[in-house]
Amino acid sequence: MTDEFARAFRFRVALTQSAAGPGTGPGAGPTLGTGGFQECTGLDLEMDVGEYVEGGRNNGVVQRAGRAKLSRITLRRGMLHAAGGRIDGTLWRWFADVVDGVRPLRRYDGTISLLDARQRPIGGWTFVRGLPAKLVGPALNGRTGEIAIEELQIAHEGLRLEVT
Repeated sequence: MTDEFARAFRFRVALTQSAAGPGTGPGAGPTLGTGGFQECTGLDLEMDVGEYVEGGRNNGVVQRAGRAKLSRITLRRGMLHAAGGRIDGTLWRWFADVVDGVRPLRRYDGTISLLDARQRPIGGWTFVRGLPAKLVGPALNGRTGEIAIEELQIAHEGLRLEVT
């Protein structure tokens, strides 16, 4: 095993406004931000499998593919930065707009890029039409001055592995 892969994964997250409707590819709209997080979970797919009992076939059951189940992408302990590296409230406004019923509903596509030791992308995942499902701010502590997002959960409509 090389030293590069023996180290912990490094990754970067970017959110870009989705294209108009369901079934469209990743958007090229305005960027909500790019950032780093300590942990990312929810990069999994599960498929419903239906069983079909075929008459006269007693030695097995036909397995049929069904719908995919998507987990929420969960990002923990990190921060999204707007263009230029400054911190702004766009993420919080996005969540508030969804809760307040502001229409049209803004959705964001995401890219989770795995980085090598030199911070170059080596692959990753993309998800489409994300909505903020949960946003947890930091526990405020005057000694540390932390301003990171404790947890961000994003519900989405599709997940793909991207290989570079």
